[in-house]
Amino acid sequence: MTKPDYVAYHDTEWGVPVYDDQRLFECLTLEAAQAGLSWYTVLKKREQYRIAFAGFDPVKVASFDATKVAELCQNPGIIRHRLKIAAAINNAARFLEVQAEFGSFSAYLWRFVNGSVQVNSINSVADYRATSPESDALSKDLKKRGFTFVGSTIMYAYMQAVGMVNDHHNACFRKTAVIAKAP
Repeated sequence: MTKPDYVAYHDTEWGVPVYDDQRLFECLTLEAAQAGLSWYTVLKKREQYRIAFAGFDPVKVASFDATKVAELCQNPGIIRHRLKIAAAINNAARFLEVQAEFGSFSAYLWRFVNGSVQVNSINSVADYRATSPESDALSKDLKKRGFTFVGSTIMYAYMQAVGMVNDHHNACFRKTAVIAKAP
């Protein structure tokens, strides 16, 4: 890989278990923005997303109004897709509801893998999957709670990003490093 920022993301963030709610909201927002695009497209815009979406503070994002949506739709630093912007705002409000119900979004989320990182054996490209029974269940439950842009494929990518699933290739040096960091 010749993209240093992409390599840095892989080598330091991807697949590392995340329990911090604000970081989980950030990842949820970015994965939804990525729908239909490459992850690298979103990764390059992440810093601009942090500015545009109030540091991914779900309380602030949930309060965005039509004026803010119009402003975001004109912001070249983010993906200017009105439905994805609306999803981020809607999902922030739903995120806060989940926090209120479960004490934290993390407590809610990690139930879908029984609180443990799922470690998959990846030897070739054919071993990678796009969904799982767990991502199906998470997607279904989030949709029932009113979240949008949370299909099973997006949720599987989210689960990989936040370390609920360790899909590093078996030969990747990060596979065991991430396992060692898991609680």
